[in-house]
Amino acid sequence: MTTYDKLYLDGAWVDSTGSATIDVIDSVTEQVMATIPAGTAADVDAAVRAARRAFETWSAVSVEERAKYLSRIGEALGGRMDEIAGVISRETGMVSMLSKMIQVGLPINSFMSAAQLATSFVWEEEVGNSLVVREPIGVVGCITPWNYPLHQIAAKVAYALAAGCTVVLKPSEIAPVDAFILAEVIHEVGLPAGVFNLVSGDGPTVGEAMSAHPGIDMMSFTGSTRAGRRVAKTSAETVKKVALELGGKSANILLDDLDDATFAKAVAGGVGKCFINSGQTCSALTRMLVPRSRLAQAEQVAAATAAAFTVGDPFADGSKLGPLASAAQRDRVKGFIEKGVEEGAKLVAGGLETPEGLGTGFYVQATVFSEVTPEMTIAREEIFGPVLSILPYDTEDDAVRIANDTDYGLAGGVYSADQEKAKQIARRLRTGQVEINGGAFNPNAPFGGYKQSGVGREYGRHGFEEFLEIKSLQL
Repeated sequence: MTTYDKLYLDGAWVDSTGSATIDVIDSVTEQVMATIPAGTAADVDAAVRAARRAFETWSAVSVEERAKYLSRIGEALGGRMDEIAGVISRETGMVSMLSKMIQVGLPINSFMSAAQLATSFVWEEEVGNSLVVREPIGVVGCITPWNYPLHQIAAKVAYALAAGCTVVLKPSEIAPVDAFILAEVIHEVGLPAGVFNLVSGDGPTVGEAMSAHPGIDMMSFTGSTRAGRRVAKTSAETVKKVALELGGKSANILLDDLDDATFAKAVAGGVGKCFINSGQTCSALTRMLVPRSRLAQAEQVAAATAAAFTVGDPFADGSKLGPLASAAQRDRVKGFIEKGVEEGAKLVAGGLETPEGLGTGFYVQATVFSEVTPEMTIAREEIFGPVLSILPYDTEDDAVRIANDTDYGLAGGVYSADQEKAKQIARRLRTGQVEINGGAFNPNAPFGGYKQSGVGREYGRHGFEEFLEIKSLQL
């Protein structure tokens, strides 16, 4: 077990003003893997004061110098890839191989991409008799989730620092160890004191204090829609900018122009897009929409694909699905599976039973429901587990209507024999990103949602610009 007994404030490891601690639970063994300080509102205040002092100098540092720091952070994370991937697999349950590629590889990309953006970005432009300049917004409060912990930290911290902002970070208390490793890396590369500050703790204490703090100029939050509403409401008292990346219930539309082989490939790929990270992905394609006449074919392929998703220890060879991140999450997902059965959905794979031989660890079977209707709970609420809902549709217009019939709008997919037709359907979806024929995730493209999936964008130039203010100098 690892014990972290200090917070990282103003360039140093310091004691919390409180004495409480939080246990971090290993998702595989159900044992305590680490302890962290339960920070206080006073700790947040100290972090904000440090960040405000540092902002004056950091915002004036040349973009080239800021880029050098970010590149060094990215390189140092690469040097600790195996260690960080192992920690995150234990925190979240993601299988080890994917943790290296996704949970560490993507954060490294964010720091490197942010460094490049800082030096290539056009900071000023002339508009008539005005010089329009872009400047860092100030102190940014970052609250991050547990499912892609370091990736979501980097999506905020890297781009905020590149923009010239200073940061106060509250990582998820469920998966915080990677954040402490990042703080160690930042300290080692010599980032100036106060530019990055880490306050661990829970949302009602630390998160609330950050959102309400008048010294924070912007809140950037990723997590549940419920918690995002609270951040927005509390932040409104001081009229600070708020960026929110929230939940999703994304639809994957398979069109009827696909031949049988391509249709089968699309169904199998769609199951994988739902089950990545054991379904603990806000942009997972959790609703598969198929022509009613091909429902039986979709069921057959999806059931076989789900059966091949071996559930097991994320560090064991052959495991494709690790455990969920916590007992609470496992129980929540099982509750949705039970609800699906109660409401009349057809269970074609998986179910409530604990996977054989996996009595320890927060495991859930890879589960597929069919004959799901749009009003069912499993078609409307974000489950955040390896549970796929297959919904039949009658016409393309019907498919678009069902896809858009949700409070969310984060991601989606369209699969068609005609790419132009797929793009036409994609343009009709009220969602922030759409995969065309299985198109790969692009970590440098804007990511964010419509409707209750959030406000603002992350990654690349669009994510970078979120941390900038615009000023007009009239000449």
